[in-house]
Amino acid sequence: MNADSLEPTYGPVFDAHMHVGEFPLFDVRLDRDGLVDLMEAHGIDACLVFHPDNGYVREVVESVPGAYALVWANPRLAGYLEEAVRLLGHPKFLGVKLHPLLDGYHPNDPIVHPLMEVVVERGLPVLVHCGHPIFTLPWSIEELAHSFPEARVILGHMGHGNIVYINASIDVAERNPHVYLETSGMPMHTKIREAVERVGPDRVLYGSDAPFHHPEVEIRKVQVSGLSPELVERVLSRNGRALFFGDERAQTPVHRVRHTEQGRR
Repeated sequence: MNADSLEPTYGPVFDAHMHVGEFPLFDVRLDRDGLVDLMEAHGIDACLVFHPDNGYVREVVESVPGAYALVWANPRLAGYLEEAVRLLGHPKFLGVKLHPLLDGYHPNDPIVHPLMEVVVERGLPVLVHCGHPIFTLPWSIEELAHSFPEARVILGHMGHGNIVYINASIDVAERNPHVYLETSGMPMHTKIREAVERVGPDRVLYGSDAPFHHPEVEIRKVQVSGLSPELVERVLSRNGRALFFGDERAQTPVHRVRHTEQGRR
């Protein structure tokens, strides 16, 4: 596949799941210049990045016009809520990333609830790593979604590589209209089409999980999923923009001013 052909065929891509920085446990890394190279090579004009070092993420997104961030919030760390509140006042931070598996907590643990109250108040999405026992099973994340029905909760990887968790993730999103599915790292292209058909055309969004997975592979997976060209464009671009930018055709966040003002109160 020629990556340069993606943009004219489907328009610019919105990548809802990328990382920057070092991940020694996995022996992968992506620096600022590497991020820019991936974006340019694969028609990604806007993306969301995150890493446990939120300060480094801030440096990166402040220097890359199309890059935005999610706050990596670890509720087991002292001062995590204060840091999250501060960063969510920054115009480049558009929501929260939770990784209960790596950070070691249940998604619906009460220590998470103060953060969820903040994201609900500000109308910002929260992306939760989904697909591994014991802390990131889809049913556990559904408990968090039930506790905060006004929150927009994204199941990152939509169950990852286990068919039981993939099916359960689709089930959870089908049962809960405020739950979204993100496609990165989930190997079955046919499940993307099933998710769109069962959950609806507006609540499935593309992510690459770079550098853990490659945008070329992840984009192609959506393209060959069996969806119509219009729905492929929705997954690759429009749904992520609608959720994080406030408009499915927006190039930058149209609602960021309101959220920033709320964060400064």
